[in-house]
Amino acid sequence: MKRMVILYGGKSGEHEVSCISAAGILGHFPRDRYEAVPVGIDGEGVWHLQPPGLADRPFVEGRPLPLENGPRVLAAPGAGLFVEVDSRITPLRCDLVFPVLHGTFGEDGTIQGLLETAGLPYVGAGVLGSALGMDKEKAKELWRGDGLPIVDFITVRRADLETPGKLESIMRRLEARFGWPAFVKPACAGSSVGASRISGPEGFVSAVREALRWDRKALLEPFVHAREIECSVLGNENPRAFMPGEIIPSHEFYDYEAKYIDPDGAALIIPAGITAAQAEKVRETAIAAYKACELSGMARVDFFIDKRTGEVLLNEVNTIPGFTHISMYPRMCEAGGLAYTELVARLGDLALERHKEAMTIRYTR
Repeated sequence: MKRMVILYGGKSGEHEVSCISAAGILGHFPRDRYEAVPVGIDGEGVWHLQPPGLADRPFVEGRPLPLENGPRVLAAPGAGLFVEVDSRITPLRCDLVFPVLHGTFGEDGTIQGLLETAGLPYVGAGVLGSALGMDKEKAKELWRGDGLPIVDFITVRRADLETPGKLESIMRRLEARFGWPAFVKPACAGSSVGASRISGPEGFVSAVREALRWDRKALLEPFVHAREIECSVLGNENPRAFMPGEIIPSHEFYDYEAKYIDPDGAALIIPAGITAAQAEKVRETAIAAYKACELSGMARVDFFIDKRTGEVLLNEVNTIPGFTHISMYPRMCEAGGLAYTELVARLGDLALERHKEAMTIRYTR
C-alpha cells in the first residue's frame, strides 16, 4: 500500500484552517488505497512527524488536527524525506505528499518547489500554477490577457506607504475609477485574511496598512453588488468542473470569521440558484482560468455574478481549497457524485499520474 504524507499546519496566517482541513481529510481517508502519515509544520516552519495512530483517531467535525512537537522531518534534494531522532537520520518512506497547507509557504509554490527537488509526487498544482494562483494580481493580469472577465483592480505596494502623498493619490484614483464602497485585500493571502470593506476615505489608510501587514502588495477592488459563486475543478490535462455552489454571507462580506469561526456565518447552497446559462458560463470560465494558470490536481474557482446585469466575473482561484466540514470544494464534488473519500483517493491518483508524466521529461543531455 502506498504511503501518503499529510503535510498540515504551516508558517501562515491560515495555520489553524490547515489543521482543520487535515482533520477533515483524515476523517474521510481512503484507507483501503493509501496509508496516511501525518507530518505537522509548526508556526516556525519546522516539520514534525506525528505520533503513530494519530491518523486513526476519531475526528470531531470542525476541530483542528493536533500538532505535536515530534521528531523533525527533513527533505533532501533527490532523496525524499528523512526523520531525525537523537541526531540519527533515517529515511521516511513516502510515496506521495498531500500538502494540506493554505496560504504562504504552502499554497504559493514554495513547498511545491521543495517537493520537486526532493523527487516526491504531490497533490495539487505545480510551482508555476501554485505561484500564479496565490498571486491575485498576476492571475488577474493573465486572465485579462486571455479575454476572461475579471473584477477590475488597482495595486498598492508597501513602498507606497513611504512615499509622501502616494496613498492620497491612489485613494483619489480609486474614488474616480470605482467609487465607494471598495475592498482592499492582500495580493498573496487567502481565507480573507487581512481583507476589509471600506466605506469611504476615512477607513482607507488603516485598511491598506492592515492588508500590507500580510503581504508586500494589496489589491483595491470595486464593490460589486453580486452573488458569490464557487466552482470545484478537478483533474490534470482534462479537468472537470462541477456544478457551482453559492455563498450567502450573513456578515458584511465572506470574511475569515464567516468562513471558519461563526457556524452561521454563511449559507452554502449547492447547486447555486442561477440560470442554466450562467452555470454553464461559470463552468466554462472556471476551466479556462484553471488552464490559463497551468493548474493540476484541484482548484476552487471563485466568481461574482452581478445582481444588476447578470454578468459572470472571475474573482480568484484557490489551488489548495479548504477541506473542513463546511468547505465548499469537497461539498460541490459530493453533490456531483464524487464522495469525499473517493475525492481524496482521486487526488492521490492524479498526483501520481502527473509525477509519472513528469518523469518522461529529459533534464540532462
